[in-house]
Amino acid sequence: MRLLIVEDDPKLAEFVARGLRAERFAVDVAADGIAGQRFLDSYSYDLLILDLMLPRLSGTELLRWLRQHRTALPVLVLTARDATQDKVTHFEAGADDYLTKPFDFAELIVRVRALLRRGPVERTDVLRVADLELNRLTQQVRRGPQPIELTAKEYALLEYLMSSPARVFSRTMILEHVWDQSFEGVTNIVDVYVRYLRRKVDDPFPIKLIHTVRGVGYCVRDAEHRTEVTGMLSP
Repeated sequence: MRLLIVEDDPKLAEFVARGLRAERFAVDVAADGIAGQRFLDSYSYDLLILDLMLPRLSGTELLRWLRQHRTALPVLVLTARDATQDKVTHFEAGADDYLTKPFDFAELIVRVRALLRRGPVERTDVLRVADLELNRLTQQVRRGPQPIELTAKEYALLEYLMSSPARVFSRTMILEHVWDQSFEGVTNIVDVYVRYLRRKVDDPFPIKLIHTVRGVGYCVRDAEHRTEVTGMLSP
């Protein structure tokens, strides 16, 4: 899942981003309201963590703009403004949760996960394709009775592919959702990590679930699914 933090305190933003990345989220950071607006215009996010006292465009203004354009994106306000009227104002403006500074990171991550479970679309805690199971609560993966150990990026990639079984995800979609916007690594990183996943998820088993759609991208599906490619179904 991909999160955006809009926070003008660089140390706090880095602290929160580092902690969320350790929890296997892809995280982008914007230092002011205008930059946050540009990120939201350019990329698809699962959650926004928003400070209120921002330069150039306040968090309140950004929240109101967001609700005019993307009504379903969950928003967690993270601010030093703890007055009851501030909370009421921003809940009425469209915030989904409100956490005041200083805060405990453990509480922040609990609130983030709660919002993601509610999400803009219905989310399930356990994803299944054939005998492959991914548990979002425990972050455990197993194939039948056998547990599978994955790195953070392998897990994020598999979760994204399993979020819509049989849908084909392009390399660009995967890169934008699983890796941070600032990623400037090798150009074939998606293919590399798909190979890593296949060694753990497919190679030890007779039935293969990770499929390549040549010239399009990758999907996870069982033998009974057909593959959706640009609106068409093919065997």
